[in-house]
Amino acid sequence: MQRPTGRFTRWRWPLAAAACLAAYGTWQHFAPGTAPPQARTSAAPVHVAVVERRPFPVVLGGLGTVQATNTVTVRSRVDGQIEKVAFEEGQMIKQGDLLVQIDPAPFQATLNQAIAKLAQDQASLTNAKQDLERTTVLSKQGNATQQLFDQRTANVASLAAQVQADQASIDSAKVQLAYTTITSPLAGRAGFRLVDRGNIVHASDQTGILTITQVQPISVVFTAPEQQLPAISEALKSGPLKVTAYSSDGKTELGQGTLKLIDNQVDPASGTVRLKAAFDNPGDRLWPGLSVTTRLLVSTVDNVVVVPDNAVQRGPNGLYVYVVAPDLKAELRDIKVSRIEGDQALVENGLSPGERIVTSGHYRVLPGGLVQVLDGPKQRADALPATDKAVVP
Repeated sequence: MQRPTGRFTRWRWPLAAAACLAAYGTWQHFAPGTAPPQARTSAAPVHVAVVERRPFPVVLGGLGTVQATNTVTVRSRVDGQIEKVAFEEGQMIKQGDLLVQIDPAPFQATLNQAIAKLAQDQASLTNAKQDLERTTVLSKQGNATQQLFDQRTANVASLAAQVQADQASIDSAKVQLAYTTITSPLAGRAGFRLVDRGNIVHASDQTGILTITQVQPISVVFTAPEQQLPAISEALKSGPLKVTAYSSDGKTELGQGTLKLIDNQVDPASGTVRLKAAFDNPGDRLWPGLSVTTRLLVSTVDNVVVVPDNAVQRGPNGLYVYVVAPDLKAELRDIKVSRIEGDQALVENGLSPGERIVTSGHYRVLPGGLVQVLDGPKQRADALPATDKAVVP
């Protein structure tokens, strides 16, 4: 193998030394708690927040789907031609509103026939009763046979039964006539119209006339891990639990409701249990079939130390924050966080209420280094204890 020339050997070690110095400088810039000498002499601009002791909500997140509280496919119960369509696609419909009118003429004619038949049989029954009364008198005088008396008695009973059948036919004809006027069985939103005026519909049709979905109130079905089931069940004993629905990206709040149902079994395949919440949905922001993210408020922990989650940093030794001392020097403080919900973190130990912590600008902060608080003198003075307000720059 050919040995390096003398010229290469002469420059190899100075180049290696320069590379090491550059690497050390980069490490000094990015390593926690270190910075170039010039950075150590200047105040790092930061935003701060005050450590608070307050209630902390324990929230369980999940994924869910919006479901209509009730869904009805409206169908005709009689055969006939559609005479009128009284709804618009997509409109909100009240219970009892007219939807479709079927031609009632054939059913009115059937009703009229039943009424006429009843009148005819009532007249025959009246005549039969009179014959029976005369036969009864003659039978007592011995001028009528027992057979004639029995025949006329049976005739009265037969005609009386016929009159009852006629009345039943009238009732049936009235029901059929009423079915020609189709009204909404519930309040909801109409879907697509599946038939048009002039079409013939049948009671046996499966497609229906339209579908109505009840969207006020509306339901959201979501899942929770089976490990959370005891906590949810225990919390329900104290009253309804609040559920908030957000858009699928979790950024837009769509509504607030209450937990109504825990399914009666856990899905062994996924290890989850289904939950159902009810929402009033006044602005129709929740729509059947919509995918949402949910936040179930299981409980609230009172009187605990809470900080913004963007103040919590992660380092080689775990979680830490920068605490701003009254003399505007930064102190690196190791902390223990038990939960993070939304943009808040529950701190078990390491911080005390009233302390100021850095929420942004961490990359320029050094342990023991000066900081420049950018939140404004008034806000910082309000955040400090009374003994420290005099030293706020």
